[in-house]
Amino acid sequence: MMTKTELLELIANGENSGVEFKRDDLRPEQLAKEIVAFANFQGGRILLGVEDDGTISGVQREDLKQWIMDTVFGRYVHPMITPFYEEVKIDDQHRVAVIRVSQGTTKPYVVRNNDREDIYIRLESTSRIAPREQQARLYQLGGMLQVELLPVSGSSLANLSQDRLRNYLFSIMGDKDIPVDDAAWCERLCELGFMNESSGDPPVCTIAGLVLFGHHPRRLLPQAGIRWMAFEGEDKRYRALDDRRFDGPLVALRGTFPDDGSEIMENGLLDNLIEAMRPFVSEEADEIDTSMRRERSWLYPIEAIRESIVNAVAHRDWTRYEEIEVVRYANRIEVLSPGALWNSMTVKKMITGRRSARNPLIVDVLRDYGYVDARGMGVRKKIIPLLRERNGTEPDFDATEDYLKVVMYKG
Repeated sequence: MMTKTELLELIANGENSGVEFKRDDLRPEQLAKEIVAFANFQGGRILLGVEDDGTISGVQREDLKQWIMDTVFGRYVHPMITPFYEEVKIDDQHRVAVIRVSQGTTKPYVVRNNDREDIYIRLESTSRIAPREQQARLYQLGGMLQVELLPVSGSSLANLSQDRLRNYLFSIMGDKDIPVDDAAWCERLCELGFMNESSGDPPVCTIAGLVLFGHHPRRLLPQAGIRWMAFEGEDKRYRALDDRRFDGPLVALRGTFPDDGSEIMENGLLDNLIEAMRPFVSEEADEIDTSMRRERSWLYPIEAIRESIVNAVAHRDWTRYEEIEVVRYANRIEVLSPGALWNSMTVKKMITGRRSARNPLIVDVLRDYGYVDARGMGVRKKIIPLLRERNGTEPDFDATEDYLKVVMYKG
């Protein structure tokens, strides 16, 4: 229960992204708007009986709780939310009602009114209609939209590497029934989720298909690929030692041999990136070994680097137009993946081994190729223990509404 002192302190701090002041004589759809905005964001508290300037006017409705529960939540807010309601007595004449709304798990939440369903989000101290891009993210968070399966306009079968697709079906999946013409390929790829077919139009690639197997995904999907940079110092103030954008299919082209399993015949994007990073995250020994070669040692555990990059690719938010960034500084490596953590995931849950795939098809294919840890617990099983063992350091995880950043220190 909130105390009077806690309430007065909350009011003194003013309205913000998690606190809204309202009189209690507002219309039900107006209150529903604030509730929905909080549920679609990170939750919050609505104080009824408080003016916009923080003046306490107190609640006047005698049946306020019933009106809120039955009318506002029961008729205007969808899907159902169960709030916490309490009243705090200020003095003999004034009391303030506090409605606590948690972040919802079945987004997007809407206000139903006049045969409309409006989606609201919280932006600083105001609630407003969600723009189209934000609505897509909310549908994705609620599991109602799988963005990786959306079609990429202007794409076609010609944008995909049939060598890699044939290799995936035959060598990775063990499927001997390989399509024999373009029509058969399109049909099979639509079934697998790598292409999308709409009535009357030729099939186009999905985001997943183009990213995994596309020749040059960035030409049609600018946020695809990865930007790699290396700096001599500990920030970006000086000219980069290396600055490249990597484009191409994520997965490698493999050949199958009876004696030794699969061998990489042509690198995928992830493999090319690691090769480019090698001179900046490793060093050669001063002495030549018995093979007349200088042994190269990694300044960071290579498996931790690879896992961080794979996670960024596997779990990025494709509704964001930013690209993944991998940056090496003098004392650390940062891997930035666009988009907030997925499906109520938190950094703590991620570290303890909680699993939740934003892009399950991409994750499944990367797992088929061995890029993704079979248990899906790379953070807990690889990144953290390998950094501790190699460098005696702990990684940092910075999660915001816009990105997840993993920072690995040199030690």
